[in-house]
Amino acid sequence: MGCSEFGKQVFGKGNCISQDLSCRFSEIYPLVSVAGGQDDSWEYEEGEELSGGKGMTSFDFTSRAYLQFAPGLPLDKISDFTVGQSVFEVPWENSSSGQIDRRGLGPLFNANSCLACHVGNGIGKVPSGPEETMFTALVRLSNDPNYGGQFQPFSLNGVPAEGIASVSYSQIEGVFQDGTSYTLRKPKVEFSNLNYGPLTSNGDVYSLRNTSKVIGMGLLEAISDETLLSLQDESDSNLDGISGRINLVPDLVSGTNKIGRFGWKANEPNLKQQGSRAFLEDIGITSPLFPFKNCTSVQTACDSSPHGTLPELNTTKIDMMVKYMRLIAVPARRSPSSSEVLMGKRIFFQAGCNSCHISKLSTGNIPGAPEISMQIIRPYTDLLLHDMGEGLKDGRPDHLASGREWRTPPLWGIGLVSKVNGTLQLLHDGRAETFMEAIIWHGGEAERSKQHILGLSSSQRNQLVKFLESL
Repeated sequence: MGCSEFGKQVFGKGNCISQDLSCRFSEIYPLVSVAGGQDDSWEYEEGEELSGGKGMTSFDFTSRAYLQFAPGLPLDKISDFTVGQSVFEVPWENSSSGQIDRRGLGPLFNANSCLACHVGNGIGKVPSGPEETMFTALVRLSNDPNYGGQFQPFSLNGVPAEGIASVSYSQIEGVFQDGTSYTLRKPKVEFSNLNYGPLTSNGDVYSLRNTSKVIGMGLLEAISDETLLSLQDESDSNLDGISGRINLVPDLVSGTNKIGRFGWKANEPNLKQQGSRAFLEDIGITSPLFPFKNCTSVQTACDSSPHGTLPELNTTKIDMMVKYMRLIAVPARRSPSSSEVLMGKRIFFQAGCNSCHISKLSTGNIPGAPEISMQIIRPYTDLLLHDMGEGLKDGRPDHLASGREWRTPPLWGIGLVSKVNGTLQLLHDGRAETFMEAIIWHGGEAERSKQHILGLSSSQRNQLVKFLESL
């Protein structure tokens, strides 16, 4: 497949039919010829710092970096952002007290607002041990008949909570090829105080999940289906070891299957459905797409608990929330032209990381939304499913996604996670506390890239981290 198949600007996939990774990379990022040989770095590309394109890049690098709209938005779009932000951030209350327009929490829930888990529009914090309560992370189940598809440890008065989920860790020791040691932590979830009978699922069909950043989601939604279809290579026709594929999921509005874009397993097709489902599963708030309480047949107190008029979240508020999410900007790159960052960028491409974390894509034409239309963006994702190997499997299928497959998470803004959230917990369950730990957990299609990085020197690893910190 070519880099401009379907007439779309698509970058990161070349035409080399070779197992030599340098062939494909050199098509897109050729080394610069200098006197005496080739340059040691990859050239800075003009505009590379504009991660969200010209329309959706912000320049706030503080703890509020993920809460910004792009400079230059017209007043009506700023108003949309502000109004929708209140739906996303303001806590919900039970059905019999508090402000009428904020009633409907629970009766079973994980949090009382979107912002409570997406702290500062960033990530949550997975407990560091069984003594910590799980507030901003959660556990997905495989439609357990007693507990449903998500474990909910909190409830309103008169309704028993589902129980307690706690996390402990085992340690895995290893060494880089230069002899430097590393330690990985592997999480294990245990359940106690279960109030609705035993979990009928076995240990391989539940999945600890940390929350992810909610920046640039309007841009990801604006990438055309044709672009995503052009990126998939399910049979690995170019022999690069990468066989990304789309996840086809139900779109509840159209009643058809569409390409999944959001969620750790690309299980939601658009922001309206993603947000509506999160309101139900995380907060217990019904909406037009999900009009019924999230109670299983054995949770009779949940089902009979008082509630107001259903659905509790009307179409107007859902649309306000979606407008907000579409307008959250992406922070600009920091120091993208520095020599250390450029050296790290070269290593990133030489290792093959860009095969899935595609650096540059373009959005389609979205009527009435010039800020996200026809933008050259740098999300470092292909939004496709990839087999990540035995180490990261959760055994939990999700539509077409297998228990070993995960959507490539966007890397844009990742260098500011510690600034926004005060911690760095990466991967779907937050097990990695450094960039290098996250890389070492990669397997499956990413095994060759991981082995390349394990063979780097300490200074080269530091350069790679400098590049990731610049995103």
